[in-house]
Amino acid sequence: MTLLEKLNLEDRFAASIGAQLVHVEAGMAKAQLRVETHHLNGGGVCQGGVMYTLADLAFAAVANSHGILTLGISNTITFLKSAQLGDTLTAVCTEVLDHRKLPYCDIKIFNQNDQLLATMTGLAYRLNRDFPYDGFM
Repeated sequence: MTLLEKLNLEDRFAASIGAQLVHVEAGMAKAQLRVETHHLNGGGVCQGGVMYTLADLAFAAVANSHGILTLGISNTITFLKSAQLGDTLTAVCTEVLDHRKLPYCDIKIFNQNDQLLATMTGLAYRLNRDFPYDGFM
């Protein structure tokens, strides 16, 4: 099973809201989600937690791409613009530092018009446990 397939299958929460990895390679991953009515908050825009989960899924792919179980320990997200009903969101995660214990990534969320909606940083912790997969995609 590839890393993309593994996380799309085993990250049950991300799958339950419609978030899916669409691309994984060394040091980079993309996840997508279409904003539907059940993603909207009381203000009528996409709930921030939906955008966070999308970014976290891309982060998980990059952090675990070295074959070692890696879990997020600190994330900071900044919302720059609201996502609207019908938008297709893409989270792009890039590895900044492949540290042996504390890898660090940048994640950006765009809409279908390539407008930057949010930025997130992610710090993770590598456990002493394998995370096997067969290729990225």
